[in-house]
Amino acid sequence: MKTTPEHNDRIAKMTFSSVYPHYVTKVEKKGRTKEELQQVIEWLTGFDEDKVKELIAEKVTFETFFQRAKLNPNAHLITGVICGYRIEEIENTLTQQVRYLDKLVDELAKGRKMEKVLRAG
Repeated sequence: MKTTPEHNDRIAKMTFSSVYPHYVTKVEKKGRTKEELQQVIEWLTGFDEDKVKELIAEKVTFETFFQRAKLNPNAHLITGVICGYRIEEIENTLTQQVRYLDKLVDELAKGRKMEKVLRAG
């Protein structure tokens, strides 16, 4: 399934602060912790907890969020389907990066071992 320019634009303009509480709820509902979520975000983006709080307070868009991120060199190992899209086939870089984060949160919530989520082995 291909993403449309409208879909990509909508994702770019979405604020990280509007989605973050949903990530927290999703992982906590499945018995994982906010700390584990932070570990996943830091692995993907390089943002520590203070930086994440700062970006939330600043109400940055996903576009700005990922422009400031230092994407993990192993992020390309994140594959599979999320929201009906095969991650490795998404052509828009920003949309793909947002889906990387969605997929990691999803895997965390599904109880996957942290080393698997973080593509460590």
